[in-house]
Amino acid sequence: MFSGKELPSSSSLLAAYASMAGSIMMAQSIANQLGRLIPRQIRGYLLSTLNHFFKPQSPILTLVIEESTGFARNQIYDASETYLCTKVSPETKRLKISKNPKGKNFTIKLETGEEIVDHYEGIELKWRVESAKADNNDSHNPFHQPKNVEKLWFEISFHRNHKETVLGSYLPCILEKAKSVREEERVLKMHTLSISQGHGGIKWESINLEHPASFETLAMEPDLKDLVIQDLNRFVKRKDFYKRVGRAWKRGYLLYGPPGTGKSSLVAAMANHLKFDVYDLQLTNIMRDSDLRRLFLAIGNRSILVIEDIDCSLDLPDRRQVSRDGDSPKTHDVQLTLSGLLNFIDGLWSSCGDERIIIFTTNHKDRLDPALLRPGRMDMHIHMSYCTPHGFRVLAANYLGITGYHTLFGEIEDLLKTTEITPAQVAEQLLKSEDSNIALEEVVKLLKRKKLEGDELFDEGVKMAGIQEAKRQKVEKKRRVSVRINGGRKTNKRRCS
Repeated sequence: MFSGKELPSSSSLLAAYASMAGSIMMAQSIANQLGRLIPRQIRGYLLSTLNHFFKPQSPILTLVIEESTGFARNQIYDASETYLCTKVSPETKRLKISKNPKGKNFTIKLETGEEIVDHYEGIELKWRVESAKADNNDSHNPFHQPKNVEKLWFEISFHRNHKETVLGSYLPCILEKAKSVREEERVLKMHTLSISQGHGGIKWESINLEHPASFETLAMEPDLKDLVIQDLNRFVKRKDFYKRVGRAWKRGYLLYGPPGTGKSSLVAAMANHLKFDVYDLQLTNIMRDSDLRRLFLAIGNRSILVIEDIDCSLDLPDRRQVSRDGDSPKTHDVQLTLSGLLNFIDGLWSSCGDERIIIFTTNHKDRLDPALLRPGRMDMHIHMSYCTPHGFRVLAANYLGITGYHTLFGEIEDLLKTTEITPAQVAEQLLKSEDSNIALEEVVKLLKRKKLEGDELFDEGVKMAGIQEAKRQKVEKKRRVSVRINGGRKTNKRRCS
């Protein structure tokens, strides 16, 4: 069995064992001596290097998709959250269910720790949602989030041989799939500013935008309405054009006119027409350019930024913040500047986002700084005027369902031609009764009262102008008499001499 060789004797085995034990003890002694001489950091590096070479590497690669990336949300995270809603299987044990009032379907999200297995071109991909409490003690935290906020992320694991396919094809496919799902179930959002008490932060908060205004229901002149619609449609189709000419993909509108002429309704109609979210920015709540920059960067694409009553909310040279230290008030200059605002409208920061519309509204266009009005900042100026005969017909159709002719229409339209009244004032009268005759009679009464007030104001103005003219003539007459008398005295003196 041993090919004629004799088994080693017990003495030789003991000798070999003793030699091996001695070698091990010597190696341990040398290692201990080296351990005293080599610093701990270097020892750790050497051990990790040895483990890297001798430990077999796993063939599985894991990608981590975090919820946010600094200033803005992670687009891949949002797309993954939407995409995974379509991949829930019967094996999934825990899900989060919610529904928006205007939503068509339930919103399904994975609970922390749940897994979903997806397949793409023969590749198996395992998704898992993870979370942890993040202690936000960083003073440079851009969103000033409170401490111990929950941090969320997705992990997607697959064989590392498929890395190029996942990055080059699978993830772009998820972005497109999520976009189509969101478009089908899109609920427009109205974003407003929220100030976090105790943390000094200011951020966007959203609610569903449920304003029903549309271009069909706006009391605007048809030509102006068509002009705005054509401009909006042309804007959303010109992504390649804006890129080719080197301009940010944005558009600016100035809505000006008296209160109650439909400026806010036009904004809602534009949002509903384009399916854009609305961001309502109140500049009076912003104290620094840095806050404005942070809010601008947090605005999503396909959105409308609205700054209402810009003439009232913005007086940059004189804006000050007053604080009290004991009994003596201290005044600090507010660090929100006109140059900072203009830079975000059409400067370098304006390019941080695509397909955005910026709208200023004002009741007094003449009070605005000319720098805000030039092309490139406010590309289109839209005058929201008083109610016209056409606008009245639209309101009558909206509120009373009258699409044809009514006996009172002629009188109302004649009064509208000579009376200044806003669409909001007309709508208020139309709301007083469901009986069209009664409601229209209320409109007639209001118009006659407005016309009478206007005539009285006109008569008063004429009267005041007459009084002023009489005073001017009286002063002029006194001046001529004085000149004549003084001139006569001078002549007499010359004759006597």
